[in-house]
Amino acid sequence: MNQKNAEKIIFLTSSPDASYQVDGEWVTGPFTSKNGFLNQFRQACPKRPRVLLITATPDDTEKNQEMTGYFTRVFAASAIAVKVMRLLERTTVNHLAEWLIDSDVVILGGGHVPTQNLFFRQVKLRERLQDFGGVILGISAGSMNCAEEVYAQPELAGESLDPKYERFLKGLGLTQMQILPHYQMGKDYMLDGRRLMEEITYPDSVGHKFYALEDGSYILCANESEILYGNGYLIADGKITKVCGEGESFDLTDG
Repeated sequence: MNQKNAEKIIFLTSSPDASYQVDGEWVTGPFTSKNGFLNQFRQACPKRPRVLLITATPDDTEKNQEMTGYFTRVFAASAIAVKVMRLLERTTVNHLAEWLIDSDVVILGGGHVPTQNLFFRQVKLRERLQDFGGVILGISAGSMNCAEEVYAQPELAGESLDPKYERFLKGLGLTQMQILPHYQMGKDYMLDGRRLMEEITYPDSVGHKFYALEDGSYILCANESEILYGNGYLIADGKITKVCGEGESFDLTDG
């Protein structure tokens, strides 16, 4: 594909890359090939994409520079020649409108969901993305914040006990899917002395549908369809059901 897409192609991922550790040190790998992700992502992108990274940590310049370098290496390892890579953080928000027009791929990075959600609202990203045509890659918190209504699963110590903590937020409205990333880790996680899933998230799921994804799994939203690839679980009304396995796909379009 040589031209920018007229419509949005949205990848909602938990973690889309195949980085790994050697003697405790992280080695940057390419985008994962699990469940056909790399092939689908490469096909959706122009040959030399213009990439806009939108951070979840708008005031942490050092961390954001590390993220920019990281994704530069991931694209290179994936044999995708990036034409330009820009970073939207607090100091560059005045460029958002012009950069969106001049971008083929928008990456919504991972981090703390409420912090990123607030930043998105401050820069009016929901409104600005309405007319964007191209690829949107959500990663972890970035995928979660793509929803119309975001489930901000408690993450930091004290959040699950704080009566003022908002668990449901207005998101970017790019999908109805409420994503829970890193399920392979979160299923055994303890927070504030309670099991994150069984004692916090399951009760929160009453009246809702959460889709828990393992790293390497993703939902592809394109052509008015939403398809889950890889290990994925539906958490709804206090119960969990596996709906898709590794190497499989499941159409979520009809709910």
